[in-house]
Amino acid sequence: MSNQNSRCYVGNLPFSTNKEELQALFEQVGEVIDATVMTDRDTGRSRGFGFVEMSSGDEANEAVSRFNGYSMGGRNLKVNIARPRENRPNRGGGGSYR
Repeated sequence: MSNQNSRCYVGNLPFSTNKEELQALFEQVGEVIDATVMTDRDTGRSRGFGFVEMSSGDEANEAVSRFNGYSMGGRNLKVNIARPRENRPNRGGGGSYR
């Protein structure tokens, strides 16, 4: 199980950014365990945000201080420690319509 404190949310990504570019950026401050750019389920295009898991909370904090506001592709990144994922209700279809 991953250490939630070592996970960073990265928002306002240029839509052209891929996983490899995101990982390479964050490797400047430490070891990247995983990097993910979130994509639209239907189109496969970037949704403009992602997550990076660093090997320690200290590295994650360093990434926040170094990259929050960092200009990438003409956009200023929004970087912070990711909050634990909330259990959301299933938004699936179905149900009865009487």
